[in-house]
Amino acid sequence: MKHPVRFLLILLALLAGGAAHAASLAVDLKGLDGELRRNALAWLGAPPDSPQERLNFLVSARDKVRDSLQALGYYRADVDLTVQRTDPVWQLTIEVDPGAPVRVRNLSVQLLGQAAADEAFADLLTQPDITSGEVLHHGRYEHLKKRLLALGQQRGYLQGELVTSRVEVEAGGGTADIHLAYQSGPRYRFGRLVFADHQIDEALLKSLRTFREGDYFEQSALQSYQAQLQRTGYFSSVIVQPQPAQAETGRVPVAVQLHPAERHSFDVGVGYSTDTEERVTLTWRTPRINRFGHSQITRLEYSPINPSGRLTYNIPLTHPLDDVLQLWARAEDDEFGDVDSRQQELGMRRDIHRDKWLFGYALRALNESWDVAGESAENDYLLLGGTLSRRDRMGSVVDPRGGFSQVYTLEAGSEQAGSDVDLVRLTADWRSILTPLPRHRIVARVSAGIAETPTGGGDQLAPSLKFFAGGSQSIRGFSYNSVGDEVRVKQPDGSTRTLVVGGDRLLTGSLEYQYYVTDKWRGAVFFDAGDAFNEGDFNLNYAPGFGVHYLTPVGAIRFELANSLSERNPSWQWHLTIGAEF
Repeated sequence: MKHPVRFLLILLALLAGGAAHAASLAVDLKGLDGELRRNALAWLGAPPDSPQERLNFLVSARDKVRDSLQALGYYRADVDLTVQRTDPVWQLTIEVDPGAPVRVRNLSVQLLGQAAADEAFADLLTQPDITSGEVLHHGRYEHLKKRLLALGQQRGYLQGELVTSRVEVEAGGGTADIHLAYQSGPRYRFGRLVFADHQIDEALLKSLRTFREGDYFEQSALQSYQAQLQRTGYFSSVIVQPQPAQAETGRVPVAVQLHPAERHSFDVGVGYSTDTEERVTLTWRTPRINRFGHSQITRLEYSPINPSGRLTYNIPLTHPLDDVLQLWARAEDDEFGDVDSRQQELGMRRDIHRDKWLFGYALRALNESWDVAGESAENDYLLLGGTLSRRDRMGSVVDPRGGFSQVYTLEAGSEQAGSDVDLVRLTADWRSILTPLPRHRIVARVSAGIAETPTGGGDQLAPSLKFFAGGSQSIRGFSYNSVGDEVRVKQPDGSTRTLVVGGDRLLTGSLEYQYYVTDKWRGAVFFDAGDAFNEGDFNLNYAPGFGVHYLTPVGAIRFELANSLSERNPSWQWHLTIGAEF
């Protein structure tokens, strides 16, 4: 019997302990609604769970309720307490008559020092959160104080303080006067940058500045500079802090602490799309190779359709984010229609950001060999080109509510300058997103291209320089790169076969309507059309379809079905993609 008795004793002790922590007071609050009730309950706090805490709660309950009401402007409240001492849980009833509120009679805000002539402070005082005649709300009063102090720090008044902060309440008369005085002191300017333990050339770090020495101090400019430093990828963390204690002649130095990122990082990714089928990707990044900010990205990607490898070496020129020279080497196998292509490429490119535009010019050497119907060909190209692009977006990056993207590219090669074929190639891509009404979204895109071969060598163009259509980003309802100029070839058995070999022209478009059923799910109907063709031989291909999209933090997962109605034997094609439209 020893063990059962011991078990019962332990169980009783546990039950006694649980009872000791049960609530010892039930509270019923009457007479208050809305914000007044919520604030009173917050001030009262959780019910007590011991006799001593219960006594303390009862002693302070009346004052806490009154204080909670005064915080919202009710200074003439009647608070009655009734206690029923019924063990083990007492009952407390709090009956409240809040009375008439106190209203603001006068609001006086004085600006002293240089802030008196600052337009930013004048704008703040046009909407001070508090107006004469409204109910006194101490939360809004405290918010106005914080706004004054925060604006002072933002605008460079680093010694700014409230020298007067007073609310005078006449509870009997139901009025209150608010007096505030902000002494800004001098407005500081940016001083020198002071770097600690950095491993990057100072000239490169200074090129990222969003302010100049001698400019008026702006907290937003400091935050923007910190964001610029972080975006380079050179650092795991960045701390940028003004040093007002070390200011000289009104200029405050800025201390910059930089903690380097890992020298190397490796990522493995897996994915699937109906265009390229299953995909495995290995990426090796070196965000900082030397003190001049050089970096590299090596990406190896396998898929049954287009296995590839690419090494990109980045060299910052005048600016590590807005002016970068890229050197790259690439090898890739791809399937363009019925053509198997093998590409090897070396290139260099300079990208320059100006306002919202991205300008780029490049030189690339391409060797491409391909097989068509058992016959092989190979060409070399030396192509000089340029790119102009801009992307305007409203709302979320992964699910924008509006935007317009435009990309233009131009490349040219000559037999007199290292290419096997004279070539001028121009492409343009436009994408637009509109949300005219809540839950209703419209997505449109147009792609166009032309490849001119003045010497008549269009049939000798490599597949990657021709145009193909079809797939999730082109004409849905047709498989990836299955639309293009066609040729008929004779088989060994005497029969003929039609092969898709691409064209020297491209024109495709899409119009899609989407409806948000919930915040995460939307449905879509669309119509895609166009062709990849040789000059003068346009053949309209079109495919209506519908889809279901699920929104995730990395973009929409889109499952779509489309039918190639323009074909003699139309068929359904399904597409699965992940990501935003642009």
